[in-house]
Amino acid sequence: MKPFSLSLAIAMLWSLLSFSAAYAQQPADALDSVLKKMDEAAASFRTTQADFEWDRYERVIDEVDDVQTGTIYYRRNGKDIEMKADIKMVGNAPGQLKPEPKYVLFSDGKIRMYQPKPDQVTEYDLGKNSSDFESYLALGFGGSGQDLVKEFDVTYVGPEKINGVVTTQLRLVPKSTRLRNNFKQILLWIDLDKGISVQQKFIETQGDYRLAKYSNIQVNGKRIPDEVFRLKTTGKTQTIISGR
Repeated sequence: MKPFSLSLAIAMLWSLLSFSAAYAQQPADALDSVLKKMDEAAASFRTTQADFEWDRYERVIDEVDDVQTGTIYYRRNGKDIEMKADIKMVGNAPGQLKPEPKYVLFSDGKIRMYQPKPDQVTEYDLGKNSSDFESYLALGFGGSGQDLVKEFDVTYVGPEKINGVVTTQLRLVPKSTRLRNNFKQILLWIDLDKGISVQQKFIETQGDYRLAKYSNIQVNGKRIPDEVFRLKTTGKTQTIISGR
């Protein structure tokens, strides 16, 4: 009986060790697979359109105090990524939204925000920070897996379903100190079928975060008209250059 028990124990031990080794190797293999899927998506990326909900969480009050919903558009223009966000509803909580349209455009290294009321455009020239901002914009929307690992330490967290979509969660930690001063880490939920993110969480150094949730995502669908990537201002619109 004793030899049998010892043999069984040894077999069980080897089985556990083998399982542990396989488990330890799995995240690296899974991460490589996700990054390759993102590379494939980036190589063919032209446009993306999606509905969004942006939630702002304040750690001091321990609750979400700003919610914005609308439609977002991305397109590749040469080597650059352009983005237009049409914000339609704003409120302090998902159930307390009211119409408050505003439009945010990123193009040519500038962010321009148009508010119909008070008919005003606020312009931010990002200058040398333009490429950093674009890298954040492209996280999961046209950015490749190889670009991701150049800018971030990337960790495979694991699979998770988001609104019925099978995703893989990745944790990103900026490699540069300058970028870490803005966000200590970023979480991405990547749709394994499309190779793009369906959810993003930008966690700031003090514990506040911004959660971006995307739905009705259309990748490389019908052509998005050029007019979408323009601000529809009026003849009386006032422009304010931030920093002046």
